Amino acid sequence: MGANILQIVHYVFEVYYWLILIAIFGSWFPRFHESKVGIWIRKLVEPYLGFFRKFIPPLGPIDFSPIIALLALRYVGVFALEGLRQSLNVIGI
Repeated sequence: MGANILQIVHYVFEVYYWLILIAIFGSWFPRFHESKVGIWIRKLVEPYLGFFRKFIPPLGPIDFSPIIALLALRYVGVFALEGLRQSLNVIGI
């Protein structure tokens, strides 16, 4: 059961990572963010990306905050999964 929980959490991090990538690449197409899918993805990822935009302003037309956000998500994901794995081992699941 513990392996299933770890796998689900891993999938959540992966799906969110890919949603951010889709939002980034979608910004290259002007009509993407006006589509239903674009609006839905933007609603999901904008709170997370907005946090990084507060601290990393765009340099001209280039916004580096999504790159930092993706790296942070990977970094936090690795530690979260390891912490969850150890917690599940402690409680015996």
